[in-house]
Amino acid sequence: MGCDNRRMNDSSQKPDSGTTHFGFRDVPKGEKQKLVGQVFSSVAQNYDLMNDLMSMGVHRVWKRYFVGTAQVKRGDRVLDLAGGTGDIALLLRDRVGASGSIVLGDINGSMLRVGRDRMTDMGKVAGFEYVQMNAEKLPFPDGSFDLVTIAFGLRNVTDKDAALREMHRVLKVGGQARVLEFSEVKADWFKPIYDFHSFKILPRLGKLFANDADSYQYLAESIRKHPPQDELKAMMQAAGFARCDYRNLSAGIVAIHTGYKV
Repeated sequence: MGCDNRRMNDSSQKPDSGTTHFGFRDVPKGEKQKLVGQVFSSVAQNYDLMNDLMSMGVHRVWKRYFVGTAQVKRGDRVLDLAGGTGDIALLLRDRVGASGSIVLGDINGSMLRVGRDRMTDMGKVAGFEYVQMNAEKLPFPDGSFDLVTIAFGLRNVTDKDAALREMHRVLKVGGQARVLEFSEVKADWFKPIYDFHSFKILPRLGKLFANDADSYQYLAESIRKHPPQDELKAMMQAAGFARCDYRNLSAGIVAIHTGYKV
């Protein structure tokens, strides 16, 4: 399947249309959560391996930078949404120290179990809490966390605006929210190469190593449907965040968005 790199995101849908995107397909809003759940239940056991293969290991550099530049200190309480297999939570653990705590949240039980089992196998037990939750309706009181992070998960949320509002709500005043997500490649010369990798290589890797080409086709499509950098910044501002900004990494393949609760 080819792609002309056009950005076809949620803003192209009518507010009252009752549909949203699942990759390049339009589906009823009520069905997207189930469809995304099926994707991540399918890929959970091979998620880390596939991340390494898809990004040639660069995702680990992105994640370290994401956590290393976060506003977090020892003793802080952190919520890591779409925590998956625990990469971000594990990096955050060193930042918050023994007196801090991290809630690793994910809507998908299979991903959450993989993350919990991985941490347990590593002997990383203290200071972690695992909660299956929907980012659009967080089960926490207002002002519960010093930092809220979501890495490579926002694009899979049906109502991104609701999720951003919830992230803002559960932050303490002065707290920071950070979003690490695939974004819009900025270098024109690189776009055809990136498209070829996304739509030709990724599904084949998925078929070869995870016996699942369709899920990785969806993941490539979901990147193209995600709001680009300036649009996501505006969405964070609309959700109530102040001092919103973003930083492109790897020519815009991914971007880190930051906002604060004031």
